[in-house]
Amino acid sequence: MRKKAGRRRPGPLAGLLAAAVIAAGCMGGGLDSGEPEQPRQGRTGAPASPGAEDTEADGTTSVAEFKRDFSAAVGIAERYWSDRFRASGQRFQPIRRVVPYTRAGEVSCGGEGLPRNNAVYCSAGDFIAYDVNWSVAAFRQVGDAFLFYLLGHEYAHGVQVRLGVRYNFTIQQELQADCMAGAYIGDNVRSRVLKLDKGDLDEFREGLLAVGDDPDQPWFAEGSHGTAEQRTDSFFRGYEKSLDACGLG
Repeated sequence: MRKKAGRRRPGPLAGLLAAAVIAAGCMGGGLDSGEPEQPRQGRTGAPASPGAEDTEADGTTSVAEFKRDFSAAVGIAERYWSDRFRASGQRFQPIRRVVPYTRAGEVSCGGEGLPRNNAVYCSAGDFIAYDVNWSVAAFRQVGDAFLFYLLGHEYAHGVQVRLGVRYNFTIQQELQADCMAGAYIGDNVRSRVLKLDKGDLDEFREGLLAVGDDPDQPWFAEGSHGTAEQRTDSFFRGYEKSLDACGLG
């Protein structure tokens, strides 16, 4: 995926339904996982972190390129949401900061240290934090397009907070964030801010398959994000139909 006039790569808004419970501390972005090189476990899923020998993914292997793409994704998200809020007669306040970390507990959200192999939006401090080693590994294994999904999903959680979105079940807010991430990417592709490279759509599908909940996890359980099929459907619904498909108004 390319940013226009750049080397590579990866836009939504309205009103809302209310129900009950948005995490006061951290909102997981659907990308928590177990230890590297092990199958996904627990509440959410993520690609296993590959070693250097597993690195592949359309030539996107350098940390420098990861940083460029991640920075571009943040900037595009800020402009995208600012435009959507402005069109609705509102002022958008960008998420305060995006924080990389390398060790468990190095960054805290609501007094709780964040684990390794994680990407999360922390509503308590209004920031996105991500394990940079895990994120670079996913970037190398899955591809650069998935990086825009990761950032888009976490940024969507920040937008949900700004809009006052509340749901009874975490799966509802997580699938909506997937849809919003899809809209963010799809709208920017349609407006030619981003250009898809061959294989980018497959990268999105591959990444979404990797972060789905275990099939036997109850949908109503705290921390549920949705099956791989549900997450893929939500993302591509937003990608194809923009924010109108995401239940924001």
